[in-house]
Amino acid sequence: MKRIKTNYPGVYYRLVERTGGSGKEKVFYIRFKQKSIVVEEKVGRQFVDDMTAAKAARLRGERIEGKRLSRKETEAVKRAEKEAEKARPTISRLWEAYKAGKPESKSLRSDELMFLKHIAPMLGEKTPEELVPLDLDRLRIKLQKNYSNQTIAYILKLVKRLVNFGHRKQLCGPLSIEVEIPKVNNIKTEDLTPEQLKKLVELLDSDKNVTVARLMKIALFTGMRRGELFRLKWGDVNFQRDNITLHDPKGGQDQTIPLNSAARELLELHKTGRGESEYVFPGRGGNMRVDIKKEANRIKKAAGLPDSFRALHGLRHVYASMMASSGKVDMYTLQKLLTHKSPQMTQRYAHLRDEALRNAANLAGELVEQAVKSLDKKHAEKKGA
Repeated sequence: MKRIKTNYPGVYYRLVERTGGSGKEKVFYIRFKQKSIVVEEKVGRQFVDDMTAAKAARLRGERIEGKRLSRKETEAVKRAEKEAEKARPTISRLWEAYKAGKPESKSLRSDELMFLKHIAPMLGEKTPEELVPLDLDRLRIKLQKNYSNQTIAYILKLVKRLVNFGHRKQLCGPLSIEVEIPKVNNIKTEDLTPEQLKKLVELLDSDKNVTVARLMKIALFTGMRRGELFRLKWGDVNFQRDNITLHDPKGGQDQTIPLNSAARELLELHKTGRGESEYVFPGRGGNMRVDIKKEANRIKKAAGLPDSFRALHGLRHVYASMMASSGKVDMYTLQKLLTHKSPQMTQRYAHLRDEALRNAANLAGELVEQAVKSLDKKHAEKKGA
């Protein structure tokens, strides 16, 4: 292509096919000496880059004075910036690394929902080093409009967890600011009166949905969690050793709990009419059950239980409350029966055991009074004789 001079020294152009249109356009070049070496550089196209001979001349002067990088150098800087941007340990990138490292985590689905809905929009493009207290304050204030302290604490703890994960994996530095977690009182203990319990058991014994009714009774007899009941297989029930194996429970490691006589009798009855499913309480097609909310709520309503009573987890609380209030089960044993990882969770029932112990202590006082009255009566009878 022919080189065409302009009125500006060291500036020329060539005519080429126009990009994005018909006809020709100019492509401008500049020439100058740099350390005794003649340098020739393309600076831009007439239409695409809105380049003119005057602009090219100005760029040539800046290049000679060392005030501007070459086109190739500029492109190299841009590429380096893009690579650096890709390597920035933003909160969103830490989430992707965290998610990839925890494919089997039970809480991953809920973590992802919380992250995508609340954390990513406000903090996703920032790195831990860029976070300031105001960022977390804004997130907390926004959440307070629609969510409980428990949900807010969950979300803020997830932010901390992501940064701590990144720091352990040497992807980022530690979080340099304090994360103020709202205080949460999540110790909720549900219980039923003897009348409510009696009514519920009567309904479970006669309900048309035998599988759901028996599942709820096993929850009441064993204190098993919802997921543990759904995952329970016949291979986990050992009638010879009178125990049930809980695989992958909330506490982490597999656990074994006793199979008491009431649960054993019910499971033996249930086993006689089972189909081909390996699950004790199967869902559709014999597959693992995923929900009983509709049926359980129907039974709960018929029994006149409070709306706040959770059909399955509430029965676990009832089981624990009955055990504690009996005065016959110590807190350590109750912790093992409930498969709590630490004694703190079991302590919510401690006051019920204290009440049982007080009742026992009061009985001792009553026995003393009865003994004294009995002795007084005998003395009175002798005097009368």
